[in-house]
This record gives sequence, structure tokens and C-alpha cells, in this order.
Amino acid sequence: MSTSGSVPLGDLGYTKFFESGRKNLGFSDYSMARVIAEHREAYTVRSVHGEYFAKITGKHMFTAVHRDDYPAVGDWVAITELEQNKAVIRGILPRKSVLKRKYSDKQDSQIIATNIDIAFITESMDRDYNLNRFERFLVLTEESKITPIIVLNKIDLISEEDLNFKINQIQNRFPGIKTVATSVTTKQGLSDLEQSIIRGKTYCFLGSSGVGKSSLINTLLGQDEIKTNEISASIERGKHTTTVREMYLLEQGGVLIDNPGTREVGMASADNGLENVFDEIHRLSRDCRFSDCSHTGEPGCAVVKAINERVLDEDRLANYKKLKKESDFYKLTEVEKREKDRKFGKFVKKVLKELKM
Repeated sequence: MSTSGSVPLGDLGYTKFFESGRKNLGFSDYSMARVIAEHREAYTVRSVHGEYFAKITGKHMFTAVHRDDYPAVGDWVAITELEQNKAVIRGILPRKSVLKRKYSDKQDSQIIATNIDIAFITESMDRDYNLNRFERFLVLTEESKITPIIVLNKIDLISEEDLNFKINQIQNRFPGIKTVATSVTTKQGLSDLEQSIIRGKTYCFLGSSGVGKSSLINTLLGQDEIKTNEISASIERGKHTTTVREMYLLEQGGVLIDNPGTREVGMASADNGLENVFDEIHRLSRDCRFSDCSHTGEPGCAVVKAINERVLDEDRLANYKKLKKESDFYKLTEVEKREKDRKFGKFVKKVLKELKM
């Protein structure tokens, strides 16, 4: 984002939704700014006047209970502008959307970004391509009420026939979701990507490390704002991922948020997202004989029947079960989790004792 010049709040993504929150919280006398980068105990925010290095008040730190109570990239905040491009954050406006993730080895979720309208779910046409991974990101965006667009990147690595096959796969598996095929090397599809961006809307790229998110962002920015490294030819994995979240204002309009690689994304609680992305499984499950049917062979299971009749894809059901298990486990309280781990530990000890006998 440019640090100079006046930019209308609307171009930064400010809407009637946020103005209503501003009035309800009594922030009418403060300037509005958007968080565009996080630092250690500080933030870079952008108002109509430019960028400021901002910190929250001591009162805010004292009253904050969870990490979610602190500003995140994408947030709209009320600020007091000071000299030397510094500011004080007085409060956070209500969030229109919150994109969260959970690492597999942690119970707490982490905010990736807030107030996103559209997410470009990106995979590269090498070993990264995986329909189940698309499904995982679709659940995350659906849970956050963010519109997804699928981006197939590095299409120069495959034949046109193979690309058409993959596009058909995606359209059959995820009907109604827009798909864009791109290559920074050959410039294919980049105009389609640019045309998907609308002034005043906020976008982000989601995908594993090394799929080319930073290269696509650099292309949209028209300059190398984000450092990238080449993919290792031997293992086809990214040597570099973006490590600082930042927000960029595109000259053609639209706000773009860059995120760290999300290779280790784990499911947080996502009941609504799962129900909407796997709506056909939820519809079928209503006809199961048992209300708590696990769809693993119980008599009268409508879901298994659909699998046997080739109405439902078996791989899709397997991925649903995996994501549902992650979501359900996340919802366990710490006490429940410890109790579950304790019982499992006792079971393992019992089995080992019996094996020694």
C-alpha cells in the first residue's frame, strides 16, 4: 500500500456494515483505519491520510481475554492519529468475517485475517493438486462466510488435455464455484484473475507453501513487493513462504491480503461449513435409520446406500468423515480432551500388560 496520498475509505473496504458498528460503539469522533500488517505488540494501519505505526491502549490490553480480542490484519479500528505517523488504537469494529485456522498439535485457533469478501483457493499443477485439500479450504471459507474462487496455478507444467480433465473434475465435485487457471510464466489466465477483483472488495490467497501465491500477488501488484524463491526441482516444494501478513491496495481497485503458507491447516469448529460444503451427505443422512449414524455400515444407512449405488463419491465421504472428526475434536474442552487422552493411555497400558503375559 502506498504510504502517501488520500485514499477513500470505500476503496479500503469500508462499508455501511462497519459504519453501523462505528456508531453503535460510539467511535464517531475517531478516525477509521484498517490494519494492514501485524508486528510484535504493534500494527501498521491505513486511514484516508496514510499509514501509521499504531499500538493498542493499556486498557485494551488489560480487558482483552482472548487473542481474538486483539486487532488482526483486515480489522477496522478506531484510532487517534499522533505526530510522526504514529497512532493509538482505541477499539475494534465488529468483524464481517473471520478466517481462522488450527494447527494439528494445538487446541487454540488462530485468526488468519478478518473482513475478507473473497478467497482465492490456490493449488499448483504439480504434486500439490488435491481435491480433498480444496474441500478443506472450502469448508473454512464457508464457515467464515467468504466467497471462494478456485485458482489452478502453474498450468504451464501440464498439458491442455490434463488441465481440462482437472477443471472438469473440479466442476463436477464443486459445481457453481468459479475456477481460474493461471500461469505467471506464460501469463495465461492472469487477465481473468484481475477481472475477478472489484474495487472496494477484500481478497486473500489461501493455499499450501510453494503454490505460487506470492508470485500471483506480485503480478497483480505489478512489482516484486513479496520475496519468493523458486520451487525445488527435486521435491517440488517451496523453499520460501511469506512470513508476515500484509494488506495491499491494488491500483485497479480491490484490497489484497497476503497470508503465510497454510500447509498445516487444521479444522477448527466448522459445523456450518461442513453442512454446506457436504450438503448432499447431510441430506442423505436424514434418511438413515439411526439419527446418530456414523455411515460406516449401520443397517439402514442412506449414505452407504448412495455409495453402493454410485450416487455418492466414496472419496468425498471419506474426506467428510476426516474433516468432521477434526471439527468435533476441536470442540472438546481441554478437560474432555485430557480425559480422552487419559482413557486412551490406560487402554494402551492394559494392552501392553496383556501382551507381556
